[in-house]
Amino acid sequence: GYHGSHIRTPQLDRLADEGLRLEQFYAMPTCTPTRVGLITGKYPSRFGVLSPAYGRIFDDSIATLPRVLSSVGYTTAISGKWHMGSPPEFTPLRYGFDISYGYFHGQVDPYTHIYKTGVPTWHRNDRYVEEQGHVTDLITAEAVRVIREEATDHPLFLYVAYSVPHYPLEEPETWTQMYENVEPVSRRWYEASVSHMDAGIGEILQAIRESRNAENTFVAFMSDNGGQREWESQTEYNWSYAEKPHTVLGVNRPLCVWKGGLYDGGIRVPAVIRFPGGIKPGILNEPFHVVDWMPTLCALVGIEARPDWDGANMLDRITSADSRPSSPPSERHLYWKTPRGVAVRVSDWKLILTRDSGKPELYDLANDPLEEHDLASEEPDRVESLRNLLQEIAEQDIERSE
Repeated sequence: GYHGSHIRTPQLDRLADEGLRLEQFYAMPTCTPTRVGLITGKYPSRFGVLSPAYGRIFDDSIATLPRVLSSVGYTTAISGKWHMGSPPEFTPLRYGFDISYGYFHGQVDPYTHIYKTGVPTWHRNDRYVEEQGHVTDLITAEAVRVIREEATDHPLFLYVAYSVPHYPLEEPETWTQMYENVEPVSRRWYEASVSHMDAGIGEILQAIRESRNAENTFVAFMSDNGGQREWESQTEYNWSYAEKPHTVLGVNRPLCVWKGGLYDGGIRVPAVIRFPGGIKPGILNEPFHVVDWMPTLCALVGIEARPDWDGANMLDRITSADSRPSSPPSERHLYWKTPRGVAVRVSDWKLILTRDSGKPELYDLANDPLEEHDLASEEPDRVESLRNLLQEIAEQDIERSE
């Protein structure tokens, strides 16, 4: 809502009013890479992760965000989607979480909680369980429970990873009736799912307000990639959606392209921080990459950054509300890699190299935020410099074998 959508999100709108809006926040083009970047502070290509991934992703010794926070006394919990390794071995408790609940794999059916291949995936503390209810409500209830029951004697790190508005979508009438005039029906489901999630976020925020640590709680909201255009399957989820094609889902306008793409429509997403004890409300108009969370949150609790982290410590930039810089440090780079291409951003210049076209594309995001004017032919020296930077960054990437 706070970005002008007619979807009703009163809780997120309030969060945005009370917090700091990160208006140039960048995720990765798809889910697993974003999650890997979030909890490691490294570009996911350092682990060979370029797209949704399974099997083993991390070495056992990896310094994850929950593991590092545990070392200074935090209780760590996840409620929702994991998707950074496959059961039974490579699951949340193995990588630093004390409490885990939700689903291991990629997207689940909202009510049956099965993965698209028909296998079970719902668990509590890394052991399969059966639950009744809508996935949004289950994830919310666990998050609220953790806040009220597990955060009494120790500080808490809670990672809440909702399933919606990822397909497949099925929403109770309570939420769909709010959008009964929206067509096609898949867009109605989408909008209803966002309002349903928004209400769950409201319950979580209320639990925080009722806690003794409300003023000292740092809340961050973000998406893991840009919106998806459509989806249809005749066979997945035990054929449950063969007659329910999702012909219209997300809307990324005015940004260019969809989930999976290297243009900003695929990677630039809404993000908000609220921290009453340390961050004033406002807007930060400079790039913030998902890999920045690791060093930033560690700095917040007094942990020194590791030299092998790709992320930047953004703590000073988000806390200095009255003197927030209008542009990022010139030497800062942001990097994305997918099976179909790579991209890098330095200052306001962004270079995209895709395997499909075989030619570079260069955009001046300060003057062309919608990436409508390719300047590669007019700026050959800049293209060459950014190509060389891409090659240097990629030297630390690895090839992953499933």
